[in-house]
Amino acid sequence: MAGPSVGLRQVSTEVLKKLLGHVHREELEYPLAPIPLAAIGLQAHTEPLMNHLRGLDGKGVRAVLVAVLGERLED
Repeated sequence: MAGPSVGLRQVSTEVLKKLLGHVHREELEYPLAPIPLAAIGLQAHTEPLMNHLRGLDGKGVRAVLVAVLGERLED
């Protein structure tokens, strides 16, 4: 990733909602890894997702996604 981090802003709200759905349905293993993300169709978003969610357990991933989506949906 070139330049300073922009957090998860480069990942669309729809992609984050899709990932959160998989998290809620307990369809992923933690910590997240690129191959499972690709298996659910998120390969184009692997780099920013892994940059910010790497090493987190399921509760951590859920917390980050809920917080980011909450901020976006407030607007």
